[in-house]
Amino acid sequence: MRHIYFDHNATTPVAPEVLEAVSLCLGQVYGNASSIHYFGQLAKQRLEAARRQVAALIGCAPTELVFTSGGTEANNIAVLGVARAAIVSHGGPKHAIVSAIEHPAVLGPCAQLEREGVQVTRVRVGPSGIVDPADIRDALRPETALISIMHANNELGTIQPIGEIARIAHQAGVPLHVDGVQALGKIPVDVRKLGADLYSMSAHKLYAPKGCGALYIRKGLKLAGIAFGGHHERDRRPGTENIPGIVGFGAAAELALNRFMDGALRDRLEDAVLRRIPGTAVNGYRHSRTPNTTNIQFDAIDGEAMVIALDLRGFAVSTGSACSSGAITPSHVLTAIGLSADRARSSIRFSLGHSNTAEQVDQLVEALEASVAHLRRISVHA
Repeated sequence: MRHIYFDHNATTPVAPEVLEAVSLCLGQVYGNASSIHYFGQLAKQRLEAARRQVAALIGCAPTELVFTSGGTEANNIAVLGVARAAIVSHGGPKHAIVSAIEHPAVLGPCAQLEREGVQVTRVRVGPSGIVDPADIRDALRPETALISIMHANNELGTIQPIGEIARIAHQAGVPLHVDGVQALGKIPVDVRKLGADLYSMSAHKLYAPKGCGALYIRKGLKLAGIAFGGHHERDRRPGTENIPGIVGFGAAAELALNRFMDGALRDRLEDAVLRRIPGTAVNGYRHSRTPNTTNIQFDAIDGEAMVIALDLRGFAVSTGSACSSGAITPSHVLTAIGLSADRARSSIRFSLGHSNTAEQVDQLVEALEASVAHLRRISVHA
């Protein structure tokens, strides 16, 4: 049985062009980019070429880009680095603002800041799944040191009003960090136009290998280090750079410049599900979203059971963030937008990619119809 993949927000397959670039690098470029001999300088050239490619995708200067092990590390460097630098520079208790629907890679370091004495406001988000900039303004305090709001939500696909939030942040003199992991490659990104002071990225969401990411840091912004041991990446992130992974990230960034989905397949999936399967609803706002993502609630269905049922029929989907897979508690994103625990547990995320076709979407809808009918039938007889 051929399996069809509808879980691109969890990770993406490596694009053929990216695989070729990585393979060549693994075979031919094995020097340490910090070494001054020929082999080291060859690695350094590849590193800087990739830096230029990724910088071009988000509209920043290559010198403002720091390579990391992924989006989680980028978020940690941004959140912990900015807040701790503010404490060192100005002293006294500090404050940070995030939304209630941030990824655990942002909420986790925020929880650590709380343990260190920083107060954190988690701004509520209504049924739309979109942050109200006015709530960010209302949450500001004189001691606010950081605002961190994701660009696109990983479970709903909802796109946040980063431009408006950036204006509020800058009027208050507060740095704005944007977790852009789920936006990069799906919608155009220009960090200068957005007004982001920091922007986190992950290669494996962009048809490149896992284990590589990047953080844009606006020139002049002060960050405290969170790891120590070397002067790599302009003293921002110590450790020998993952040259093959970074080269792959660069190749993927170049591909992504002119390769955006238009949302037609997602809409085809949603419309068919809502029309053909009773007791269904789309979670969150249906308009301001990434074009590949939908989150649909199925009445009287256990989401994990649905994932298994669809997998047995040859389709890969998820109940939400792969980083929270196996969690007993329902999705914090879905409960934050007002769903009950039961409704949150009965919701499925479908995230499409460039390889998906209309025929595959239609096959998925048929599998959903059959799976829902089966699961509801055995639920009634249980």
